[in-house]
Amino acid sequence: MAFYCSFNSTDLSSFTFSKCPKFNCRTSSLFPRTISIHKVSPFVVRSIATSSDSDGDGGTSAEIGGKEKKLSEQSSWEAKDSEGNDYLYRLGKESENMNIAVGARAGVIDDLFIGGFLGKDSDIVFDYRQKVTRSFEYLQGDYYIAPVFMDKIAVHIVKNYIAHLLNINVPLILGIWGGKGQGKTFQTELIFQAMGILPVIMSAGELESERAGEPGRLIRDRYRTASQVVQNQGKMSCLMINDIDAGLGRFGNTQMTVNNQIVVGTLMNLSDNPTRVSIGQDWRESDITNRIPIIVTGNDFSTLYAPLVRDGRMDKFYWQPNIDDIINIVNRMYEKDGLSKNDVVSIVKTFPNQALDFYGALRSRTYDNSILKWVNEVGGPENVGSILLKRKKDKNLPVFVPPKQTVEGLLESGYSLIKEQQLIMESKLSKEYLKNMDD
Repeated sequence: MAFYCSFNSTDLSSFTFSKCPKFNCRTSSLFPRTISIHKVSPFVVRSIATSSDSDGDGGTSAEIGGKEKKLSEQSSWEAKDSEGNDYLYRLGKESENMNIAVGARAGVIDDLFIGGFLGKDSDIVFDYRQKVTRSFEYLQGDYYIAPVFMDKIAVHIVKNYIAHLLNINVPLILGIWGGKGQGKTFQTELIFQAMGILPVIMSAGELESERAGEPGRLIRDRYRTASQVVQNQGKMSCLMINDIDAGLGRFGNTQMTVNNQIVVGTLMNLSDNPTRVSIGQDWRESDITNRIPIIVTGNDFSTLYAPLVRDGRMDKFYWQPNIDDIINIVNRMYEKDGLSKNDVVSIVKTFPNQALDFYGALRSRTYDNSILKWVNEVGGPENVGSILLKRKKDKNLPVFVPPKQTVEGLLESGYSLIKEQQLIMESKLSKEYLKNMDD
């Protein structure tokens, strides 16, 4: 049967179907093969539907024999829930976003509305949700994990996953804090890799937005995403927020924003109700989120809102590696360069009271001369851009030969770094530009 679908632009509610005996279409598609526009009214759409059936009475075809005609026997557009209400409408209210949570996915709604242009599964955000976890494939090699660090992370993760079996109050958040460059994040990532955990990682830069409430919603969304990893992939997950004090800490006269308050309130609420997390949808009884442990790192937790870091919500761990931890970590770092443990000990003792990232910077600084030599060999700084970016795809870059690491070269790099540190602390050129700046 062919239908006229006409409605007036001034009254969109006047929507009528009428028979069109001219056309005889196959029943392979519900959408029209042809759309023509006629000046019957200010706005009229004439479409051809998919049935060759025609009763010739010119009446309404939405009802046949006094019975409302369904779009399809398998259509979900007219489905009802157990209470007789519109199923898709209720599902949309319970979902944070109908387009991505339910989605135009094959098997969920009619295949007719999925199409083949973007593929049969047009839930384009589904792949993103699976990629927000960190797999740590870049961590290749043998690294040292401090035993005390491993114990603290492992206990916190396991204790939260078996919290329902324990008759104790289990803090949801573990706060790892300490001096700058001590390897808090790197050690945590190594432990995640060793335990087979797929974490969802955030940074302090995501804790502020021009839209009020967006960072708080983002935290809840990432928390629920980690819960989906546990439920759908059968692997442990957690939510990790790096450098949280940089985003939430109060330094001097810095301003507390609405988003800061909402983020703190969100983290406090997650700690108190870790299995009931809303991101704006209507509540339903079956919407129970898996308890997901949260790990945050920072340098100074005294700048955070005190009720957030109280013992019932956050378990604190101060990380200050001792001399044995530093030697073992640096030894693994230089092991592939052929340096012995005695060489590493001499380097560490030459530069005491330095953060772990200092010894990594030593190795990086030794590459500078070799890179400069390579730049000159490929044509100098004037031509290096074309060599790096505009070469043909089948043409490889000139071979770069890394320098051979020696204790003397590393010590020379170390003294250069120490000199730069002292210049920053002693010069304070800002006093020359801001005469009224207080000491």
